[in-house]
Amino acid sequence: MPRSLSRVAFLPAALLASLALLPVAAADAAKAKPAPDPALAPIVDVPGLPRVLLIGDSISIGYTLPVRAALQGKANVHRPPGNCSSTGYTLSKLEEWLGPGRWDVIHFNWGLHDAKLPPEGVRHAPPDVYERNLRQLVARLKATGARLIWASTTPVPMGGNLAPNRRFDSVDKYNAIAAKVMAELGVVTNDLNAAIAPHVAKFGRPNDVHFSAEGSAFLAGHVARSVAAQLPAR
Repeated sequence: MPRSLSRVAFLPAALLASLALLPVAAADAAKAKPAPDPALAPIVDVPGLPRVLLIGDSISIGYTLPVRAALQGKANVHRPPGNCSSTGYTLSKLEEWLGPGRWDVIHFNWGLHDAKLPPEGVRHAPPDVYERNLRQLVARLKATGARLIWASTTPVPMGGNLAPNRRFDSVDKYNAIAAKVMAELGVVTNDLNAAIAPHVAKFGRPNDVHFSAEGSAFLAGHVARSVAAQLPAR
């Protein structure tokens, strides 16, 4: 018997069985791996169309594709390849996300991660830090020459106490801070909070800050209209 075959023959039965299952386990792992979110995939610009950048957390990820569809043929709608999270996190990533290209319109929001309370909310920013970060971020966005649109932060249900590890400070408080900053700095506001608030029972998810596909489409309509109003004349 060839030496290689003799070694296999004397392997423990349990080990042989586990080796036989390796291809199945690998296939199961491949199936279990979630597919990439198409909203986060880069796009190729259509020449001659204005360039739009959507910056925001997972709420904005939800409305990215329907906004892109609504503005097809009118604008190239980009977003960073991930969750933009909080003001503090964005300060560390903004140069990378802005890149070298020119932006015509930037629609942006931060709030949910800033308002999430510690110790679980590791990217929490107290109100004074939130205001300071917003001012820094808007100053950098203005330097791009783009027209800016601030989106108010959408509601958190159940008084902000969704679970022991998902507690939020008042979103109204954070929105009031942002509204003051945007008014002082001359930034247009898209009040998504006011738009979706009467419909949270219909479009919201139980015990969650996120929305159904219908809710994301509803928000996308407001985002697309606010962006379209700021697009440069062609």
